[in-house]
Amino acid sequence: MAHGSDAQLYAQWLELLGWLDAEAQGRGLAFEKVADFPDYIYRMERPYDLPTTVMTVRLNHDGQPLLIAGVSPRHADLKGVSLRLMGGSKHWHLHAGETSLLEGKRPFTRERLAVLIEGALRGVGAQAV
Repeated sequence: MAHGSDAQLYAQWLELLGWLDAEAQGRGLAFEKVADFPDYIYRMERPYDLPTTVMTVRLNHDGQPLLIAGVSPRHADLKGVSLRLMGGSKHWHLHAGETSLLEGKRPFTRERLAVLIEGALRGVGAQAV
């Protein structure tokens, strides 16, 4: 299966960041940056050309991490996005497609993200806002 280009991956990551932020706001969760890209941190005077500096974020519920999302750094060979639920073994690996992130061959949509977050909230016994 062919993967999209690095440019597509990072553009799609930026879109996912927007979805995560919007879902967090809509559900009363905290959206936090966890880490920046290493090549942004150590760039010195070199230009930085990725569409965001953010490499990892998390959604928090009641001060505790609920979901962590991260994208591979530029130097990785097989790049992708990972979503991990805290306190369990559930995780998803996404890769760049032509127009959107893919979960296997299936497009990963904002609706799918909402279902994952809703399930995580149900798992911790939280009520959606």
